Amino acid sequence: MTPSRLTEGEVGGWPAVTLANERVAVTILPSKGADIYSFVDVPTGTDVLFKTPWGLQPPGAPPREGSDGAPFLENYEGGWQELFPSANDPCLHRGRALPFHGEVATEAWEWEVAERSEAALAVRFAVECPRSPLRLERVMRLRPGSAALELAETVTNLGDEREQFVWGHHCVLGAPLIGAGARLRTSARTVLTIPEMWEETARLRPGSRSSWPHAPLRAGGEADLSIVPGPEQGSHDDVYLCDLDAGWAEVVNEPLGLGFRLDWDPAVFRWIVSWQPYGGAEAMPLRGCYGLGVEPWVSQGNLEQAVASGAALEVAPGEHMRTTLVAAIQRPGR
Repeated sequence: MTPSRLTEGEVGGWPAVTLANERVAVTILPSKGADIYSFVDVPTGTDVLFKTPWGLQPPGAPPREGSDGAPFLENYEGGWQELFPSANDPCLHRGRALPFHGEVATEAWEWEVAERSEAALAVRFAVECPRSPLRLERVMRLRPGSAALELAETVTNLGDEREQFVWGHHCVLGAPLIGAGARLRTSARTVLTIPEMWEETARLRPGSRSSWPHAPLRAGGEADLSIVPGPEQGSHDDVYLCDLDAGWAEVVNEPLGLGFRLDWDPAVFRWIVSWQPYGGAEAMPLRGCYGLGVEPWVSQGNLEQAVASGAALEVAPGEHMRTTLVAAIQRPGR
């Protein structure tokens, strides 16, 4: 079996690193938060990750209209980012002002080859938070002949006090995997909608709690959230999925003959945040988006809220916390 291979290149002016074998090819942008820019099913050439209509802008591009000083939104191209040591809205923690979606998603990460053998190819990406005494490391490992990518992650406390944090994987899937006929399957048992609507195009009633996969509609009746609508739906919602029986979620598009599955430790990532811009994102800077977020998070709120509720994770001085996620292309019925 041919060993997995690593190539270096450039995407949109950003340095890029690609891990590939005969099944999948995964491209990472180390200088842009170690974004996972693409996750391609090699036999069909299909990228399962979401791409914004405006695409990846080059380094130094002006912030997009409506980003309102949030670096995460200034040049958001889609794909998959890590949110750490906070997620969601900006907050204040121990006198540190933490930005929207945390500190590391827009930082440059260092990288090196961690393993190159017939058994596996692994690349280590790492970053130190600019404001918090925390280091995040991600070792991405691809084995020959496998359609699964392993992400072995380590949080290290570089300070002299216990540090609290929350963490999220902002993984958003896009067309053609996301389309009418696709199905979202998950281990969650409960659906929570956000307290207040972001846009008038929201189809779900805010502040509701229901059993997966159903959620009440603003117009009456209910939606089956396991059924992915096409962009003609014209809606834009954010949904929290909780009470996980296990740590997994998948999207399967049987007409396309393709699927994507993500597995994780539910003791670490206890929530799934599902961003659902189904053709109804109108407000800038996200106007025109169509995709589906399948995002394991520690909690549904930012670090300040997680500390107040007791949901934040902790690591002692000089200690580590480790966890592993696995992302895989599926070929249903084959």
